[in-house]
Amino acid sequence: MNGSKSPGLAGFGILKNTTCHTEKKISVFFSIIFMTVGILSNSLAIAILMKAYQRFRQKSKASFLLLASGLVVTDLFGHLINGAIAVFVYASDKDWIRFNQSNILCSVFGICMVFFGLCPLFLGSVMAVERCIGVTKPIFHSTKMTSKHVKMMLTMVCLFAVLIALLPILRFRAYQIQASRTWCFYKTEHVEDWEDRFYLLLFSCLGLLALAISFLCNAVTGITLLRVKFKSQQRQGRSHHFEMIIQLLAIMCVSCICWSPFLVTMARIGINDSRSKDTCETILFALRMATWNQILDPWVYILLRKAVLKNLYKITRGCCGMHIINLHMWELSSIKNSLKVAAISESPVSSKQINLQPLSSVGQ
Repeated sequence: MNGSKSPGLAGFGILKNTTCHTEKKISVFFSIIFMTVGILSNSLAIAILMKAYQRFRQKSKASFLLLASGLVVTDLFGHLINGAIAVFVYASDKDWIRFNQSNILCSVFGICMVFFGLCPLFLGSVMAVERCIGVTKPIFHSTKMTSKHVKMMLTMVCLFAVLIALLPILRFRAYQIQASRTWCFYKTEHVEDWEDRFYLLLFSCLGLLALAISFLCNAVTGITLLRVKFKSQQRQGRSHHFEMIIQLLAIMCVSCICWSPFLVTMARIGINDSRSKDTCETILFALRMATWNQILDPWVYILLRKAVLKNLYKITRGCCGMHIINLHMWELSSIKNSLKVAAISESPVSSKQINLQPLSSVGQ
């Protein structure tokens, strides 16, 4: 029988002869710091989102606020659950044989690692698609992207992530204790069975696909905003678009930098089991980088707002002596005005009004 199908003994073989050693004090310090900072930052983001949702109940903003709330809530529970299990493992001196005889804790840990890893990536791509539709097709967005539809999308994304996380359990494949003895995931050592390779490739391909969709949609959104800015001849068309553009760039950079190493490493292991290149320390470093994405998410999506950017612009202009953009052009409702211009340009009513103006002047 395949050893991976024996839940009670899954992963215990690597506990005897492991070449990966992590210092307990440093590892516990990193786990506690990551968990604390993640919980505090996401809790602050949730408070800001709730306050914003109470103040702004426009249909155009409701979808973004709901998706952002789902993202930060997922990150919060990810830090809380995964961090608590990791601290417990370190506090128990990583003695899995003593507290994981039935492999329940490792299975829960592995399910949470997969779910809270994929779900934020999926939500990030859905937010990118929503923003792209809102900027390129504002009329369609205002009529079709209702709060009900957004809640349905949130539910579908979460259910899909849960299905991917439960897939090994449903196939009677236990999650494996990794070589560092600090976390559980798919089998990453001596991967020979096609199903073990499939899980690694499925996880990495879905994550990379979500990053690619986010990159493409954010690029289209940024280009569209720039085109609206430079084509419009009205004051509203010249309103400042840099807030959304900087957020889009930050979202793409943070997600790609934090998640690409871990996803690529899992894909490489699934393809050729390259343990000579991907050591335990390399995987742990990639995992910690992926954890930083969940810490930085609320700061990128929520806290990188116009007030912060305006102060940064003042400091930069004061240091560099640049006078490219006048600050009085930075209106408080710049993004709203940008979407208004895009909606007016595509609205058939505006074209009718433009055509009726010469006729009225001739009649006079």
